[in-house]
Amino acid sequence: MILSDASPGRCLRISRELRRGLIAHANDDLPNECCGMLSGSGDDVTTLHRAANTESSPFMYVMSPQEQLRLMQEIDGAGLDLLAIYHSHTRSAAYPSRTDVELAFYPSLAYLIISLADPDEPEIRAFAIRREADPQEAISEIPIETV
Repeated sequence: MILSDASPGRCLRISRELRRGLIAHANDDLPNECCGMLSGSGDDVTTLHRAANTESSPFMYVMSPQEQLRLMQEIDGAGLDLLAIYHSHTRSAAYPSRTDVELAFYPSLAYLIISLADPDEPEIRAFAIRREADPQEAISEIPIETV
């Protein structure tokens, strides 16, 4: 399995069906944040891998190490690349919080956030997060193209 490169200038391609799946997961886990992983090839996201938020919290998410390993093995076994980690924000914008930055341990991955702040218009955005960088340079947006 390859951990994808979330370098600036990249654009993730996500199908409408997968977008609906992300929003459905966020809504299914309300009032808590949801979380999971996205896999695919190159910049094409093809598979959503739901995970349990062990914090059961509307303010943060944690995936157990065992589940992370299981999902990574599932992705590798399917011959796919791990492209992103995703989670939802139940009441705030689709932008990384301070906690999101502090917990971004994989600088090569994209971090995708689903905001349900406006339940009628959920928002999905992706970011490269480099928690060791200067605060002004730690977060850069990765465009998402719906295909």
